[in-house]
Order: sequence, then C-alpha cells, then structure tokens
Amino acid sequence: MDTGDRLLTPGEVAALFRVDPKTVTRWAAAGRIGSIRTPGGHRRFRESEVRALLEGEGMLDEVDTNVADRPRNAGPAAPGGPGPANAGMY
Repeated sequence: MDTGDRLLTPGEVAALFRVDPKTVTRWAAAGRIGSIRTPGGHRRFRESEVRALLEGEGMLDEVDTNVADRPRNAGPAAPGGPGPANAGMY
C-alpha cells in the first residue's frame, strides 16, 4: 500500500528550508522534527511532516526570529568578544 509519503534525506530537507543538513540533524536530535532511522542508521524525514512545517503548522515556529534574521558571519554579537580583531590581546 503506497501512502504517497516519501522519505526525504537530511540534504533534501535542508534544501527546502535553506539551511545546512547538520541543522536538520540537530532539529531531529532536539525533537523539533520527526525522523526515522534506516537499517544503516541514517535519518529520513516524512515528506508530509516536512511540508506541514514549511507551511507553518509545526514546531519550527518556535525558532528565534532575531537569530534567524541576523546576517551570517557577522562576527561576535558584543564588542570585545572572541574573534580576529581581538587576537593576541591576552
């Protein structure tokens, strides 16, 4: 019996959400998205659940939008934090 619910790889889910595949794995480990394991131990995600999350019906709504809107590689949030500008100061 075919339920029409494909299983997606972390890379496929990551492409849909435009995040790194490791992020999808962390979401699964934290219980934010359901996953199943293949006999080889790889994670797979039900397409119907992923689509529901994309449409805003799931737990990913809890993501901090301030963090999501921050530019990547912007450096430390506070002056004087670790980073190249402060290298060798200690």
